[in-house]
Amino acid sequence: MNLGLNGRVVLLTGGSSGIGASLAQAYGDEGARVAMTYRTDRVGAERVARRVENAGGEGMIVPFDLASDRGADILVETVCDHWGGIDVLVANAVQWPDRSPAAGFEALGQGAWEVGLRANVEGSFRILQAVIPSMRDREWGRILFLSTGLAEEGMRGAETYTCAKAALVGLVRSLAWDVGRDGILINILAAGLTLTEANRERIPETVRSAMAARTPLERLSYPEELAGPALFLTSAMNSSITGEVIREGSSTGRSSHAQ
Repeated sequence: MNLGLNGRVVLLTGGSSGIGASLAQAYGDEGARVAMTYRTDRVGAERVARRVENAGGEGMIVPFDLASDRGADILVETVCDHWGGIDVLVANAVQWPDRSPAAGFEALGQGAWEVGLRANVEGSFRILQAVIPSMRDREWGRILFLSTGLAEEGMRGAETYTCAKAALVGLVRSLAWDVGRDGILINILAAGLTLTEANRERIPETVRSAMAARTPLERLSYPEELAGPALFLTSAMNSSITGEVIREGSSTGRSSHAQ
């Protein structure tokens, strides 16, 4: 099936590892030109860029901090200068909460709350404002935010993170009405717990097993399994789905760790 991504310019934030790395390689398989961002792991990003090129695409890496006031503008200018514009935005970068679930909600300081929301909500606002003009000029664009089923299920210790992800729903559903007439579609892909290397290390096996048992598939997802829906939603094959939250297999149902 020809997804129409060959030669398209894809801006993928948070592409140095995990889900982002799997998505980058999938776009490379389609012959896309993929600009991947990293915040600290330049070596990982360079490794992923090589995988993109080995798969048949073109790759470049750009440093990017979601919390930076000017970072989004600089990022988009860099990609547009290099490749002439942006067709697809996959917003995968996120700032994770730093509060231990063992500490009560009262332990969450206002400063940490504000930093988390500003990075994840205002950071999304900034990247959208920077990239949409390029898509309007081309009269074509696809935008996909990576989100989480935890925005609905909840999880102890993740109030800032889940609040920010829930806010994306209202943003995306309203923005779809603004950009649709210009050929731009925008959606959210809400994933369940995904078996990235980082999650394997930081989440105990007992917790992972309990979460898997509460999913329809009775297992957790692998990063590469997100590539199919992500590619479709951001391709020419998707001509009308917009303003939607697409729930990936293991993101449904309430997880035992949320209690």
